[in-house]
Amino acid sequence: MNNAWLTVVGTCLTVAGVIVTALLTYRGSRTAAAIQAEPNQRAADLAAFKTIRDDMQSEITETKAELRETKDELRSVRSLLRSFSGYVVELTTQMRSHGVEPPAPPDRIADYNRTGV
Repeated sequence: MNNAWLTVVGTCLTVAGVIVTALLTYRGSRTAAAIQAEPNQRAADLAAFKTIRDDMQSEITETKAELRETKDELRSVRSLLRSFSGYVVELTTQMRSHGVEPPAPPDRIADYNRTGV
């Protein structure tokens, strides 16, 4: 009878050992899978960040080109305005020399002539 109890206890301990071993193996394999997946995830994140960086760099380059174009247009418009202003002054002078009083300039022009802004 003692042998029967020892056999039952031994069997129970063996089953418990197998269950504990299975649980530890399962946890270990999950941990190993997570460790293996991390470099792949990092590589995917790096690729996504590089794509975002390249897109932003492209937008910055386009914006710089547009800004240069806008500055060139502004220089051209300022040059045209100065030329036109000189031409109007010359015409006004000619009108006055012939006894014709030119019409008063619009308020915006009068403000500019007075303040320079």
